Amino acid sequence: MEDGSVEHELKLIGLSTNHQLSQKIADEIGESLMPMTINQFADGEIYERIMDSVRGADVYVIAPIAGEVNDSFMEIMIVVDALRRASAHQINLVLPYFGYVRQDRKTKSREPITAKMVSSLIEMNGVARVLAVDLHADQVQGFFDIPVDQLLAAPLLTEYFFERNFDLEDLVVFAPDHNGAGRARQFASILGTNWGVINDRAVEEDIKNPNGIVGEVAGKRVLVVDDIIDTGKRMTRSAQALRYAGANEVYVAATHGVFSEGSVERLADCPEVERVIVTDSVDIPAEKHFNKLEVVTVAPLIAAAIERIHEDRELSGLLRSRHNPDIKI
Repeated sequence: MEDGSVEHELKLIGLSTNHQLSQKIADEIGESLMPMTINQFADGEIYERIMDSVRGADVYVIAPIAGEVNDSFMEIMIVVDALRRASAHQINLVLPYFGYVRQDRKTKSREPITAKMVSSLIEMNGVARVLAVDLHADQVQGFFDIPVDQLLAAPLLTEYFFERNFDLEDLVVFAPDHNGAGRARQFASILGTNWGVINDRAVEEDIKNPNGIVGEVAGKRVLVVDDIIDTGKRMTRSAQALRYAGANEVYVAATHGVFSEGSVERLADCPEVERVIVTDSVDIPAEKHFNKLEVVTVAPLIAAAIERIHEDRELSGLLRSRHNPDIKI
């Protein structure tokens, strides 16, 4: 380069957790994933080796902390150690899903703040930057003393409704509890609709509780949005309460379809749930697919963010919907 600076080569590594998403991201960027050997010994120990040189490169490790969360976390830590010892210029960690992120505060005596501990371990191991998708709580960014970029899936998930020409005047967005009010407001801003909140404590006691729904739903299509669907209990309970309150249809959407044991059956068998829309931030194996499920890929979003970071360009343009570009979320 003319100014004498060194241009560091971009390299991508996809680990075993959601390797399919890593490959999609690599295809979007037009790069190949680096060849790696990943094995597990009989006692459960993980072995990894990077097969090509990374000396002087800016490396992006793509891997959610998901599935077998402890194994996936160790895979990340081991490859970061290998990259540091192999003289990579900068190690960037791309977390489509940040497992342990829900343990972000202390609510009872003698509880850990595990999200902070995991963040500290990642940073101490030599990661220079983290790129994450929809952290459970914004304050988790402050658990790191390195740059953290958070991408939001709201522009992607709302595309589902724009592309299907939904009557947005007939749609209202709901949060399944008061903690998700900000997210519901984001979706409503993009869609240009009203929003409301479910009083989850009241609904948990009785879905017919008149104090359970804060907002107008009678005769409406309702979209319930959250960041994670894990057991599916909150979403099915919300759908039941909304239908009892007079909603015509209930759609549920979340960024991360964790779908722990029993959740798929719970959602599939709930007649009040019309559709379940999630992203592929977490790998959803074939046995967890069901007829109500719609999966939206985050690969183009993450790929665009990686390219912008590598080229020292801002990410703000990725935080806007193409249908409502004036609304920054």
